[in-house]
Amino acid sequence: MNQHSNISKIFVSVHSKAESFNNSEISLDDIPVTCSWYRQTRFSSRRVRRRVVFKHGDCNVIQGNVAKRRRRYLQDIFTTLVDAQWRWTLLVFALNFILSWLAFAVIWWLIVVSHGDLEDHKNETTKWVPCVEGVTSFTSVFLFSVETQHTIGYGAKHTTDECPEAVFIMCLQSIAGVMIQAFMVGIVFAKLSRPKKRTQTLLFSRNAVICQRNGQLCLMFRVGDMRKSHIIEAHVRAQLIKKKVTKEGEILPFYQQEMKVGGDGEEDRIFFIWPTTIVHKITPESPLYKLSAADMLQDKFEIVVILEGVIESTGMTTQARSSYLPNEILWGHRFANLVSFKKETGEHEVDYNLFNSTYEVDTPLCSAQSLDHLLSAQQSFDGNNIEVPSTMSAFSNNECPNLSTPSTSMDHMNIPSDSIVITLQPASSKLRELADKIPGPESKV
Repeated sequence: MNQHSNISKIFVSVHSKAESFNNSEISLDDIPVTCSWYRQTRFSSRRVRRRVVFKHGDCNVIQGNVAKRRRRYLQDIFTTLVDAQWRWTLLVFALNFILSWLAFAVIWWLIVVSHGDLEDHKNETTKWVPCVEGVTSFTSVFLFSVETQHTIGYGAKHTTDECPEAVFIMCLQSIAGVMIQAFMVGIVFAKLSRPKKRTQTLLFSRNAVICQRNGQLCLMFRVGDMRKSHIIEAHVRAQLIKKKVTKEGEILPFYQQEMKVGGDGEEDRIFFIWPTTIVHKITPESPLYKLSAADMLQDKFEIVVILEGVIESTGMTTQARSSYLPNEILWGHRFANLVSFKKETGEHEVDYNLFNSTYEVDTPLCSAQSLDHLLSAQQSFDGNNIEVPSTMSAFSNNECPNLSTPSTSMDHMNIPSDSIVITLQPASSKLRELADKIPGPESKV
């Protein structure tokens, strides 16, 4: 089955009698330009698309063949441990303490052995003073190392002033223990308080939608925050990633083009206290300007959306990401309202069950460019004479006809002129009817 069979065509019908076409000039008031509007149902694509950014925000990128990779990672060991998985961080945490205890236990062992503290000195006439009091084996030396590093001090084992080297090692181990503990506690704290975890409560809608707002085609997606603590200075960005070929023939496989987005389609900063619909107006500067609903089914691109802001409770900057493929963009849909006011409590309630809910609206399936040509042609026809050709071209690719030119040649058409029936209607009234049919932001189906 043709994949375009579910897409209704937008067409312009010019009605009059076939005999009036021959070398005659007809004013716009005699020729109506009517546009048919249909809804498009949800479409899906079974083709597997390669993503740059996953829906949950992780980037689908790995680094390979990096020279001296391990050395570079070890030079920035703090960031390496913060980015590592918890099992590796905890393993390094435990090994740092255990190995430091063992290393200093060996040093203490060498000190007491060289001084003869482990020998029997009961038969000596003078009183024997050891370097470390209460040490009789390596196990007791290891226990003394732990007590010294963490300043536990049970009192049974302690150093004496007999050996200066023992005093020096005790001071050195105390300093090393504080440094190791501060380093590892800093890593664990940084790992727990990472802004990346804050993104788990920042939501993006499952699908983006395309519909009209104030008569203009717009791409919309929704962002939300589940926490009561807000994201301050929140702003959004969007980029379209697509393959591009330059004028010189250079192939850019992942060309990034910035898309202007915002709460109103203009300003990227938003007052983020409840779920907000982010709007991208499909203007001539938009990369989606020439895409119709049928073209979007065939095109290959990815729209990466980014939400950035400062966490109110910690003051750290966070960034949440998601992306939309062409098959995740619903043409002819609008997001359902999810904020309501409760008179009982005097509060605004957000129903997150409706966060991804959309409903169908009447939306033209042609591109924004074709729609602009159609509307501008209707306006430019007022007060001008138009040549109406004797035959008509068949509309294809679900595109609105280009009416920007004052006349259209019929030489390349296959439709016989006898089959054309023309009805003369005032164009100004039809334009008003067309404007009434364009759904606004408050219309529902």
